[in-house]
Amino acid sequence: MVLPIVTYGHPVLRQKGARIDRITPEITSLIADMLDTMRDAHGVGLAAQQIGRALQLTVIDVTGIEDRPSTLELDGQPAAPESIMPLVLINPEVKPLAEPVAGPEGCLSFPEIYFDVTRAERVAVTALNEKGETISFTCGGLLARAVQHETDHLNGVLFIDYLSKNAKAKLKGELDELVYLTQRELSQR
Repeated sequence: MVLPIVTYGHPVLRQKGARIDRITPEITSLIADMLDTMRDAHGVGLAAQQIGRALQLTVIDVTGIEDRPSTLELDGQPAAPESIMPLVLINPEVKPLAEPVAGPEGCLSFPEIYFDVTRAERVAVTALNEKGETISFTCGGLLARAVQHETDHLNGVLFIDYLSKNAKAKLKGELDELVYLTQRELSQR
């Protein structure tokens, strides 16, 4: 089921997600709905906060994106990123392994807003998957960027938090309008 995506100005986007201790039927259903929602919105990642749930849960799928390649290592060996897609990360821990690089980002909670964000080029990830099993991998490129972006969401951090004051000032009008529209929608519920 496709769920509504909350936009900037909704308080849940600033909430740190609660840890998930076990995979319940509700969590399994939520994962399926999040995957449907991400695909419907043509996104590469979606955090639980973006559908109004403050949980340590995100889904990612970089399949088919060729203009921004991804790398993956499983057990220290190169692997095709598509081999683990779609990716479900529960309670993820992310450790940077390389120098930060700037790259373009957007966010489903910030429609039509894009800018460069500086993040580690490669990261090590440990999390639970949709079966509650521990998974560990190293990734780079777009997959590393998506993992970091979505993990930030799980901790109440938004990609606009990486903007300089000057860059944020340039987007002020768009951000203020988004907050206004989000607050208006929330007040009508």
